[in-house]
Amino acid sequence: MEKQTVSFRLASDKVAALDALAGSMDRDRTYLLGEAVQAYLDTQQWHLEQIRAGVEEANAGHVIEHRKVKALAAKWRSRK
Repeated sequence: MEKQTVSFRLASDKVAALDALAGSMDRDRTYLLGEAVQAYLDTQQWHLEQIRAGVEEANAGHVIEHRKVKALAAKWRSRK
C-alpha cells in the first residue's frame, strides 16, 4: 500500500502525551497515529452503516409508532 505524508497541527500537550504513550509501548508516534486514524475510520464507517440500515428499515415501514415509544419510555421512567 502506498503511503503519503500528512501533517497537521496538534496541541503540544497532546504531542507530549502521544510521545509518552508511544515510548511506553515501544512504538513510534507514526504507528500510534495510524492506529488512531484507523480506529476513527472504522467507527465512522460502522456508524454510517447503522444509519443506512435504519433508513432502510424505516423506508420498509419497520418502525414503532410514536405513542408506543412514549408508552415504553414512561414505563422505563417509572421503574426508577
